[in-house]
Amino acid sequence: MFRLDERLQADTVYLGRLPLCKVLMMKDRRYPWVILVPSRSNVFEYYHLKKEDRLQLMEESAFVAEKMADHFASDSMNIAALGNVVAQLHVHHVARFKTDPAWPGPVWGHSPAEAFSDEELKERSEEMINLLNSHFIKESEADDDIQDTVYW
Repeated sequence: MFRLDERLQADTVYLGRLPLCKVLMMKDRRYPWVILVPSRSNVFEYYHLKKEDRLQLMEESAFVAEKMADHFASDSMNIAALGNVVAQLHVHHVARFKTDPAWPGPVWGHSPAEAFSDEELKERSEEMINLLNSHFIKESEADDDIQDTVYW
């Protein structure tokens, strides 16, 4: 059975569900930052996914990246799957700006996250949900660990 890694639970806010992935928002006010987590058990690397799921992950990732880049008018989109700290496969999508504190380097390891105020967290979460919800499905419609082909 699929379980979200405890660290991802602690560091993020759940936004919604795409056909394959849970959509999480990183709790760092400096960056628009979404994480996709395929709802598959015992998947630690991209190549652990079945071919259909790899293709679906790419579709969902492209959707999220395009929506974020357009909405935030970012200078760049950083997309990466790093498994050094959290082994569960998860893909970061970070809108980057020439004015952000880590530019031009990576955000990972640059500095500790800056917490949102309660109001900021609510506003950013709602903003991200509104941005991405055209492809969200109900959690009850999702069959975690079922290998269905979804494609858009």
